[in-house]
Amino acid sequence: MKVRVDADTCIGCALCPDSCPAVFEMDDDIAVALVDEIPDEEEDCVREAAEACPTEAIILE
Repeated sequence: MKVRVDADTCIGCALCPDSCPAVFEMDDDIAVALVDEIPDEEEDCVREAAEACPTEAIILE
């Protein structure tokens, strides 16, 4: 599974790095994915972060 954050949609709420710090971090006021390919052990937290994102800026492929 792959992940990316749509910078145009992200509002910088920091919910994703709070819930899944191994995959997301804040770059100034926008969240970014630290990896393209999600490690198997992080898939559940990435899905939860995507579902919790208020602007649906986390895109799973």
